[in-house]
Amino acid sequence: MATATADFGIDVFAKYKPIALDPSNPKLSEQQKSDLLSNISLLRDTIVYFTSSGAARGVSGHTGGPYDTIPEVCILEAFFHHSSDKYLPVVYDESGHRVATQYLLSALHKHIPFEHLLHYREANSKLPGHPELGLTPGIQFSSGRLGHLWSFVNGVAMAHPGKTLFMLGSDGSQQEGDDAEAARMAVAQNLNVKLLIDDNDVTIAGHPSEYLKGYSLSSTLKGHGLTVFEAPGEDIEKLYSSVCEAVTHSGPAAVIVKRKMAPGIKGLEGTTHAHDVVPAKVAIEYLEERGYNDAAAKIKAITPNSLAYLYSGSSKEVFANRVIFGEAVVSVLEKLSKEEAKEKVLVVDSDLEGSTGLSVIHKKRPEVFMSSGIMERGNFSAAAGFGSVKGKVGIFSTFSAFCEMIISEITMARLNFANVICHFSHSGVDDMADNTCHFGLNTFFADNGLIDGDTTRLYFPADANQMRATVAKVFWDQGIRLIISTRSKTPLILKEGTTEPFHGEGYEFVPGKDEFIREGKAGYVVAYGEMVYRALDAVDRLRSEGADVGLVNKSTLNVVDEDAMRKFGSSPFVLVIESLNQKTGLGSKMGSWLLERGLAPKYKYIGTSKEGCGGLSEQIFHQGLDPQSVIKAVRALQ
Repeated sequence: MATATADFGIDVFAKYKPIALDPSNPKLSEQQKSDLLSNISLLRDTIVYFTSSGAARGVSGHTGGPYDTIPEVCILEAFFHHSSDKYLPVVYDESGHRVATQYLLSALHKHIPFEHLLHYREANSKLPGHPELGLTPGIQFSSGRLGHLWSFVNGVAMAHPGKTLFMLGSDGSQQEGDDAEAARMAVAQNLNVKLLIDDNDVTIAGHPSEYLKGYSLSSTLKGHGLTVFEAPGEDIEKLYSSVCEAVTHSGPAAVIVKRKMAPGIKGLEGTTHAHDVVPAKVAIEYLEERGYNDAAAKIKAITPNSLAYLYSGSSKEVFANRVIFGEAVVSVLEKLSKEEAKEKVLVVDSDLEGSTGLSVIHKKRPEVFMSSGIMERGNFSAAAGFGSVKGKVGIFSTFSAFCEMIISEITMARLNFANVICHFSHSGVDDMADNTCHFGLNTFFADNGLIDGDTTRLYFPADANQMRATVAKVFWDQGIRLIISTRSKTPLILKEGTTEPFHGEGYEFVPGKDEFIREGKAGYVVAYGEMVYRALDAVDRLRSEGADVGLVNKSTLNVVDEDAMRKFGSSPFVLVIESLNQKTGLGSKMGSWLLERGLAPKYKYIGTSKEGCGGLSEQIFHQGLDPQSVIKAVRALQ
């Protein structure tokens, strides 16, 4: 008989078999084994199905991780069903990108309808790329960033001394240094925390067995004092037995679950591509092979979302500045032989080379490239240590959100006069379906040196041409240089009334110098990075209406250009528009800089101020950073 999920495309409630399992009995009956395998197959099919809606819609996502860990999730659900007294019934997961697991459980527990899962990662669906407590019904925790949850779970365990707690982990998340500290605490306090760790030898950019030789989850955790069990993840009887051993063991324990990533998905099994969302075509074939024709039809019917807007003052062609960064580094290295480059330059990747533009360096100049793990603090410090030797430069790259993780290491590098370039991509909120925990908002935290002699510089180029010029100009400078980019692509900034690039032939980047993209007498908008072309659209539309508003591109964020400051600060108003945190960004400083110089224009600043809405460019409109919002803010100042 059809149930409430019949219209979903997979009738989950009709097929799911509630099971109660007692971990004191480590052997499954034939019926229990059959029911467990049936649930695993059903829920894995469901994961493939609804995560592929993200691929079809163009908002990406992650399939392989949540698909992998379904056997562990089904076992835990059976434990919770057996006893509500012994366990805290929360499936914590330190790998937030595996959020599909949490949404599946929320639907299974009837907090949200299964049909809603087909809006996975869509804007305003309340199904963002990482779980957020208080946003999605049924979600019981916020995962934050990768590998940051175990210590938190330790604290939850101390708040529930009579309960056993469970956390899913992975061979990627366990590379983070936070987990080493959490392991030592769990052992020292004999906390009843059980880890089920998916060891599939796949992370975003490669295989840990290749890029992190010597790394062993089992040896690492045993070294911290944990009791460790190992099990083949696709042998349900052996997996169940090992989980039972871990649960009945007194104190912290871990089960290392060995499997290939995405087992059984043709074309993806064991590959790094499985880390990302399953392509719609692959998902459709997968579903049709299993008889889910209605589900396949629903995926076929989904089309990508688009927010059509014709921007003035910039090119129609767009470029990924995060990729341009890597190309620009390669251009600088063209002047060096392989031997010279290897001696002078070290590029350290944190498993994000494809996302932060380092893959082109890896491909074209492998002699300078080092694939490393998900260890931002250690990787940055290694790059800084290399660059502390005279004549050498270290290059480090990760997402802008993770800048907050290496603030202490930046201070250490500064104290050691290190010469290091940090490329922080995925800045701000644009195209950030992963949502709030991955917003790159607090980059100014890195500008924490003393004024006396500090050479730390924050550069945020407005377009691809300025990115190339910036890298070329500051590559051999001394000190710490942050070069920032976004996940989203950006157009070229054009000279007024032409199709000629502002940063075109003959352009040279001058560190610390602000650029007047448009001159004006009525007041100035100050922007940088991906907000320049949006602010330019607003300014050009205002100018076409007779408002003589100017635009400044402040691509060096933390240095005052005295001449430029005097010019725009003497105008009737100054409006700072940025996608960094409104509390900590440029706008929070600019007002003080103006007052210190006796300049008192009408002043306002707008930055990111809200929790995210999910989706891609919708985030900009949600934060009030779109051109129409800029126009409204300018009019309020006039």
